Amino acid sequence: QVQLVESGGGLVQPGGSLRLSCAASGTIFSIDDMGWYRQAPGKQRDLVAAIISGGSTEYVDSLKGRFTISRDNAKNTVYLQMNSLKPEDTAVYYCNAEIITDWGDRLDSWGQGTQVTVSS
Repeated sequence: QVQLVESGGGLVQPGGSLRLSCAASGTIFSIDDMGWYRQAPGKQRDLVAAIISGGSTEYVDSLKGRFTISRDNAKNTVYLQMNSLKPEDTAVYYCNAEIITDWGDRLDSWGQGTQVTVSS
């Protein structure tokens, strides 16, 4: 069994910053891609950023320069640093990871989501 647990969401004023964390635990042999998605009310879940095990990153063009994804492979953790936040960044943010278990299974795993609200 594997589990992803997000933390770091909350209420922040426009222009502020938040750092999200997502820690994977369980019978993990290795983790390939890790990423962050977000879903605003009434909208579909969209990719925010992704990072592969070697460190290469991918961002939605509209978020480049404000959001930074990183990972600590030793801790099985992925981070999302969000700066200059705008009200339109308000959403539930979900962590995703491609996990290879100790038994060789490949699991597409999701966290439970963390709410980010940008409002004055």
